[in-house]
Amino acid sequence: MSASTEPTTAPAPRPVGGWSTGEPPWWTSAVVYQVYPRSFQDSDGDGIGDLNGIEQRLDHLVALGVDVVWLSPVYRSPQDDNGYDISDYQDIDPMFGTLEDFDRLLAAAHDRGLRVVMDLVVNHSSDEHAWFRESRASRTDARRDWYWWRPAREGMEPGTPGAEPNNWRSFFGGPAWEYDEATGEYYLHLFSRKQPDLNWENPDVRRAVHDMMTWWLDRGVDGFRMDVINLISKVPGLPDGEVHYGAYGDGSPYYTSGPRVHEFLQEMHREVFAGRPEKLLTVGETPGVTIEDGVLFTDPERHEVDMVFQFEHVGIDHGSSKWDVKPLRLTDLKATFGRWQVGLAERGWNSLYWNNHDQPRIVSRFGDDGEHRVASAKALALLLHLHRGTPYVYQGEELGMTNAGFTSIDQYQDIESLGHFHELVDAGVATEEQMLVALRAMSRDNARTPVQWDASEHAGFTTGTPWLAVNPNHVTINAEAERADDGSVFHFYRRLVALRHDVPVVALGDFHMLAPDHEAVYAFTRTLDLPAPAEGPDGVASAASTASRDELLVLVNVGGAEQEVPPEVLAGWEGAEVLIATHDDAAARRAGVLRAWEGVVLRRS
Repeated sequence: MSASTEPTTAPAPRPVGGWSTGEPPWWTSAVVYQVYPRSFQDSDGDGIGDLNGIEQRLDHLVALGVDVVWLSPVYRSPQDDNGYDISDYQDIDPMFGTLEDFDRLLAAAHDRGLRVVMDLVVNHSSDEHAWFRESRASRTDARRDWYWWRPAREGMEPGTPGAEPNNWRSFFGGPAWEYDEATGEYYLHLFSRKQPDLNWENPDVRRAVHDMMTWWLDRGVDGFRMDVINLISKVPGLPDGEVHYGAYGDGSPYYTSGPRVHEFLQEMHREVFAGRPEKLLTVGETPGVTIEDGVLFTDPERHEVDMVFQFEHVGIDHGSSKWDVKPLRLTDLKATFGRWQVGLAERGWNSLYWNNHDQPRIVSRFGDDGEHRVASAKALALLLHLHRGTPYVYQGEELGMTNAGFTSIDQYQDIESLGHFHELVDAGVATEEQMLVALRAMSRDNARTPVQWDASEHAGFTTGTPWLAVNPNHVTINAEAERADDGSVFHFYRRLVALRHDVPVVALGDFHMLAPDHEAVYAFTRTLDLPAPAEGPDGVASAASTASRDELLVLVNVGGAEQEVPPEVLAGWEGAEVLIATHDDAAARRAGVLRAWEGVVLRRS
C-alpha cells in the first residue's frame, strides 16, 4: 500500500472558475436539494407524493440549510417513466396537483429564502404530447420533422426484427426504434418507446422549447436541471453502433455530446437566459461526457450551462454493464474525482453528488449500511462536500437512508430495471437470481422508496398505501429520530452545509490530492489565498493588513478497519484546529490514526 503524496495539482493558487468579473456566482457556495415528488410527501392519502406535501415539508429543508430545491418532473405525463415522459410542458400532472398549487409552493419556498429549479426534459417528450400526436398523424404533417422518423433498413420488411433504421439499443433495453404501422416508418426513442426523441435540428423545435422555458422563468422559477441535455444533437446519418451483447448496438458515440450540442446550448442561453435580472441556475445532466467537453459546457465565457452532472464516479463499480457490479476501489474514485477537480479548476465548475433518483443509496453502495451506517454516511458526506463544486443532496440522503432490499422482481416498478431484467435473462446473459442481486444493488427503485419522516406505519409519508413500499428500517431511520439526535447524519449534513456558506476555502479553495495510491485513506488539501483587509479610514493599511492563506487538510477513512495516516500527509499540520469531524469523541482520537469510517478536517492559516 503506497503512501505516495504526489499531488495531482500544482499547489499554487489560481483564479477560480474563469469568471471575467472576478466575483464568483452565488451558486459556488450553495447547496442544492433534490425532491423526487412522488416519494417525498403525500398530502391527500392517495399514496403518491404531491406539491402540497412538498410545501408541508419545506421547513425540513430550511432546517437543513440548503439554498435550492430541484424538483423532478411534475408536468402532465402518462407516467411511463415516472414523469420523465412529458405530455404537456406547461401544466401540472393532476397526481401532483395544479398550477395554482405549484404557484403556492413556489411562493412558500421563496418566502423561506429557497430557490426552485425545475427539471427540463427536452431530449424527448411523451408520445402522448400534442406535438408527437401531430407528428405521427401523417408523413406530410407540419410537425413530422419535429421527431426522428426513418424508413426501415433497405431490403427488409418494415416492422420485422432487424429492420430498424439502425441497430441502436435503448437505455431501457431492446431497440431504440418503434415501428408505426399507420405511417410505415420508425421513430427514434433512446429511452422508452413512449419517449420519442425530439429533433433539435429543426429550429421550430428549439423555438418551442425556448418559449416554454421563458414561460416558466416568467412564472418565477429559478432555473433548470436539464435532463440528458448532451444527447440532443445526433450525428447525421445515425450510423450503426458496435454490438457488445445481444442483437442491438451501442449508439452512444453518435448521440453523446453530438456535433451541434454546444451551438444549441449557446442559442438557448441567448434566447432564454441572457439579460434576465434574476439569479438563476442551470445544470446539465451529461452522461458520457469527457472532462474536455465538461470544460466547454461550463466555461462561463461560452454561455452554455453553469455546471454539469458527470457520471464517471457512479460508473466505477460497473463491470461490463451497470448490472455487473464490482467492489469499489478507492484509488479509482480518487482518480476520477481528482481528474475532474483539476480539469475544471481554471475554467468551469463541478457538480458534486452521490445520490439522485437514478442512483442507489450511497451508504449501501460505497458505505456500510449495517454496523457503521451512521459513521459511513457521515464519512462519505464529508469526503464529497469538501471537494470544490456545488453539492447536491438527494432526499433522504441527509438521513442516511439505505437501499430498498427488495427480494422479488414483483416488488420493482422501475422501467429500466424491469426492461433489463427480462432482456438479460431472456438472452441468457444472466440468471434471474443474478439479476435480482444486481437490482438489489443498482436499481433506481432503491432511491425512490418514500422518505422516512417518522416511525409510524408508512413512515409519515402517507395515510394511504404508498405507491412503492416504504423501507422497513424506517422504524429506526427517520427524520424525527435524526432531528432529536445531535450526533445524527442529519445534523452532520447541517454542519457541512453551513461550512460551505461560512468558510470561503470550502467553496472556492484549490484542490490538491494526497496519497493517491492509498486504498483506504482519502486525503486532500483545499487552499485559498484571502485578500488583505481594506485600508483604514486614513487610507493607510495597518501592519497586519497582509494577504493570508486558509488551508484545510481533509482525511477520510473509507473502510471499516482502523488506518494509520501516512506521516508525510500530516507533516506540518501539528497543532492544527479541527474544523469538523465525523466522530464527536475527540478525546478518543489518536494522533495519526483514523478509526473505522472516521473523517476529520484540519485547518491552518
